[in-house]
Amino acid sequence: MKELLKSKIVSDKEFAQAEQTFQNARISYEALAQNHSAAGQTITSPIGGYVKSILVKEGDYVTIGQPLMSITQNRRLFLRAEVSEKYYASLRSIGSANFRTPYDNKVYELKELNGRLLSFGKAAGDNSYYIPVTFEFDNKGDILPGSYVEIYLLSSAMEQVISVPRAALTEEQGHFFAYQQLDEEGYKKVEVTLGADNGKSVQILSGISSGDRIVTQGAYQIRLASASNAIPAHSHEH
Repeated sequence: MKELLKSKIVSDKEFAQAEQTFQNARISYEALAQNHSAAGQTITSPIGGYVKSILVKEGDYVTIGQPLMSITQNRRLFLRAEVSEKYYASLRSIGSANFRTPYDNKVYELKELNGRLLSFGKAAGDNSYYIPVTFEFDNKGDILPGSYVEIYLLSSAMEQVISVPRAALTEEQGHFFAYQQLDEEGYKKVEVTLGADNGKSVQILSGISSGDRIVTQGAYQIRLASASNAIPAHSHEH
């Protein structure tokens, strides 16, 4: 092309345009060749993190500079609870929280995620009767930012109470039951009244006494066995 320019076959403008086209092609080629291997093309992210959303699907044609996915670091997340203003007087006693995610039904404890209370509102919002309570915690990679969760606010520890794991309870038409073990094979179904709930354990206000042996794992299996009369005949169910 330079020889053509010297011979005045092409103009300076045409030469400049051709050179620009060549440089663009060279840059594109080098960018592709740098991350190309026998396994295919490797796309690297400028930051470390987690894929938040994928903006293209397999088989799509893409151009240079087109976003392919969004990456979020999510090292530190916020947890916000909306508390009814009637509980305002109790907010000062809140120190931590547990929460349950809808996509894996797992209960997370902020104390295990380096979590802490940031603040709680001093008044309800203009269009709301709820007061915000905000925590922050470390995301270990399995918590989805922006999702709605069920939050259990924790205050000071309660003493002299009876509590059972949530797995010990079964529900029937809004009523809750536990199974008391009478002997090696006999169980008694007892209705219980629930109190405070931290997502993992539930306070029992009535139905269970101190010293009762309660089934904490497999309660639903016992319920199903009871419905099919598979529980030994001397078992009790009320």
